[in-house]
Amino acid sequence: MNEYRMLSTSGILGYGYAEESLKIGMSWEPHVIGCDGGSTDPGPYYLGAGKSFCSRLSVKRDLRLMLIAAVAAKIPCIIGTSGGAGGEPHLQDTATLVREIAREEGLSFRMALIHSEQSAESLIERINAGATRPLAKMKPLDAATVKRATRIVGMMGPEPIARALDGGAQVILAGRSSDPAQWAGPAIRAGFNPAPSWYAGKMLECGAEPTVPKEPDNIFLRVRDDHIICEPPNPIRRSTPLAVANFALHENSSPIHHTEPGGLLDTSECVFEAINDRAVKVSGMTWTPAKTYTIKLEGVEEAGFRAISICGTRDPVLIGQVDSYLETHRAKVAAKAASFGVPPTDYTMLVRTYGKDGVMAGWEPVKEITSHELGFVIEVLGKTQDIANAVLAMARTSMLHADFPGRLCKEGNMAFPYSPSDIELGAMYRFSVFHVVTPKDPYEMFPIEYETV
Repeated sequence: MNEYRMLSTSGILGYGYAEESLKIGMSWEPHVIGCDGGSTDPGPYYLGAGKSFCSRLSVKRDLRLMLIAAVAAKIPCIIGTSGGAGGEPHLQDTATLVREIAREEGLSFRMALIHSEQSAESLIERINAGATRPLAKMKPLDAATVKRATRIVGMMGPEPIARALDGGAQVILAGRSSDPAQWAGPAIRAGFNPAPSWYAGKMLECGAEPTVPKEPDNIFLRVRDDHIICEPPNPIRRSTPLAVANFALHENSSPIHHTEPGGLLDTSECVFEAINDRAVKVSGMTWTPAKTYTIKLEGVEEAGFRAISICGTRDPVLIGQVDSYLETHRAKVAAKAASFGVPPTDYTMLVRTYGKDGVMAGWEPVKEITSHELGFVIEVLGKTQDIANAVLAMARTSMLHADFPGRLCKEGNMAFPYSPSDIELGAMYRFSVFHVVTPKDPYEMFPIEYETV
């Protein structure tokens, strides 16, 4: 084998892609087809709630086409970070979809589920053994944090995915996995060098992102001994040296050093060459194995319960004094909340002002308001949902009716686009575990379960 061919259908399973792209990509005879199923980008809620950030209908559509194509071609179909966050509920929901599609389409195959959710007991043992360390500005991991967590997953490397292929699985559903690992695993298993294999994974993880025009769609990678070739199947798209090089910079603290389970991908000496008007060759990447194999942990804990209300104004007198108006508003809400027994420690209220500093808050460099209208998102986080709802109701009323100097309107100050105006969002989660752990080997934290579908 002088090259290993891989087809990624989209940046996230459920984002959609053109059926014609899939047909063309399959005609190029890939050795594996797959898609990354999730990310931490949408925030901690989905990991904590056990829900996907893509709809079941869209995921099923994407997955159906992939499974039919993979079974017909007798090649593996691999989904990384199943269900959006890779926890046990996410993995099981994806497996349910696969079984459902198989029944509807008359498909048969061996399937592997690779579990990545970690038990509190096992993590506390690792903490006691000194096998964990924090990332970014997190504090060292302790047993109390682990016990408070709603869900903690480990981010697997390529080894468990390769082992599932060794076990004869044609369809592989991975829990939380490093985005490029689901691609690096099959290529390395096929005998190709880790450097181009990992680099291919970096290109494949987000579908047609390394192309112009960008849109969720397929991308096709050829891995060779010392380089990769990147090309989109869809004829309306092109991979260019600029598009490919630009995409290689994303989602890393360093634009050239990419830390992955088991080593470091160095792209500082990469050369990008257009081999035609639609395909790019990339060479010069290197891979340095890590002295110690580590696995990233991601965990969330419940932070309270949230409710929001959305409103807007185009009253020029109010807009001219919006800062003092909101300051008065906060004081009134605090006084009313205290009057029926809700102390300030039981809730937090935030008002985001769009048209002023709603996106960047205190970092906003433009201080002058130039908009003729402002939008507000009133957010209350309470210890209970009842507290959040009660405080929000008062905050909404205060925003609507509060007086201010020079006020001409004697009715409501705000326009509310929705009825009901108060939107209950339920439990809120925050990231509480962002650490790495040293396992005994790359496999022990990720048990594999096989079944015949």
